[in-house]
Amino acid sequence: MKKKELLVRYSEAEDLGHLPPDEQSLVAASREMTTKAYAPYSTFYVGAAVLLANGETIVGSNQENGAYPSGLCAERVAVFAASAMFPGMPMVKIAISARSKRIEMEEPVSPCGACRQVMLEYEALQKGPIKMLLSKESGRILVIEKVSDLLPLAFLGGRLKKEEA
Repeated sequence: MKKKELLVRYSEAEDLGHLPPDEQSLVAASREMTTKAYAPYSTFYVGAAVLLANGETIVGSNQENGAYPSGLCAERVAVFAASAMFPGMPMVKIAISARSKRIEMEEPVSPCGACRQVMLEYEALQKGPIKMLLSKESGRILVIEKVSDLLPLAFLGGRLKKEEA
C-alpha cells in the first residue's frame, strides 16, 4: 500500500489591515454577526457574511436549540439566505468569525464538515470558487482561495442526480 498526503493551501493576513477593503468589510460584518448569534448552550458565537457577485452582502449567525441538533451554523444560515434571496447569484467570498465565553480562541475558526459540504455544493453549482476568510474576534485571518481546498476527497452531490429518460 502506498501512502499519500493531502495538503491544504492557505494564506495568512496578520490582521484586518492586511486585507483589501472589500475583505476587511466582509470580515468586520462576520465579526459583528457573532454578537447576534443565539448560542446559550455552547456560548460559542459564530457569524458569517457572504459577498455575492452582484455586490450584496448576506449575513448569518449560529442559532442553537435545546433540542439538539435542531440549530444551524452561521455559514449555512448565510449561504441558504443568499441562495433564497438571490437564486443563482454566484457567491464570491464568505467570511466566518467566532468568539467564545468559555474558551480562549487561539486559532481562527474553521467551518464544520456539514458547512464545508454545503459550501462545496454551491461552489460546484456556480462553477467558480468561493473564497473563504476565517477569523476570530481579532488578529490573524486565514485566507482559503476556494472551498474545495478545505474539503479534499469530497463527496459531490451531483453524482446523485438521475438522468431523465
